[in-house]
Amino acid sequence: MKEFQVIELIKEALGESAEADWIRRGIGDDAAVVAWSPGMDIVSSIDSFLPDRHFPADAPADLVGYRAIMASFSDLAAMGARPKYGLISLSIDKTNGSGIDWILDFARGCACAANKIGVALCGGNMSNGPLSISVSVHGEVKTNRACLRAGGRPGDFIYVSGPLGSAAACVRLNDLVPADSHNLSPPQEAFYRPSARFDMSKYLESASSAIDISDGLVQDLNHILHGSRCGASLESKLIPLGDSAELEDGLFGGDDYELIFTSSEDLGSINKIGQLTEELGIRIDGEAITPRGFDHFLNQPEP
Repeated sequence: MKEFQVIELIKEALGESAEADWIRRGIGDDAAVVAWSPGMDIVSSIDSFLPDRHFPADAPADLVGYRAIMASFSDLAAMGARPKYGLISLSIDKTNGSGIDWILDFARGCACAANKIGVALCGGNMSNGPLSISVSVHGEVKTNRACLRAGGRPGDFIYVSGPLGSAAACVRLNDLVPADSHNLSPPQEAFYRPSARFDMSKYLESASSAIDISDGLVQDLNHILHGSRCGASLESKLIPLGDSAELEDGLFGGDDYELIFTSSEDLGSINKIGQLTEELGIRIDGEAITPRGFDHFLNQPEP
């Protein structure tokens, strides 16, 4: 099958997710043409996903697609942005799954995630080679109102948007390859179907700093502390844990894609887990800990 025939099949698989009011020209030209809003800043990010690094090589393609879209757009959710569109670059060869069937299942998974958060997948690139996925995401936020990592102040409360650790428990329990992508265990659901938390945007309007949890609560919180030049005091009993998760999973596991954010306001309905402090470093129940979590260069797979 020729490349442009495959592109047409991908466009069909993406369905309505390839279109939006702000897309002037989408799939089928040299570049996408997107209308932008006055008084807004553009917020953009890009993520890459590799087999047996970010997902099992034999994972169902639709789950891989769903996870890739949600994980990528989660960065925009942490900025308090409104998501708009994404571009996907896919490298794949005949050894990956079953060729065109894998590609179309992947596209349908991407479309499912895109439809859930209301974005358009309006272009990208495809090449023949070892399986590799890159997703470029774009959104908007009111001028000078993006929520950054730097900005937290001593005394600010520390919040997380939801339960942590289930995705890490899925890895720890070696339960990453489901028999059926439509019948997942709760830890598998957490790993493959995270939610980019755009529903938190109203709380981020008053937040002093924010980040999404991709590499672990402690490690990602430490990025806020480094940018904000302060420390943190956490209470373990306040950290919400997901299904099958242990405290270690919640603190250091990663792959949650929930948000950590800080605010001087008492947001009674959100999980408050501690406060920022003048004293540098992170303390849990009064005990100092060394920040650690997933590192893309230190956490190398075994040869």
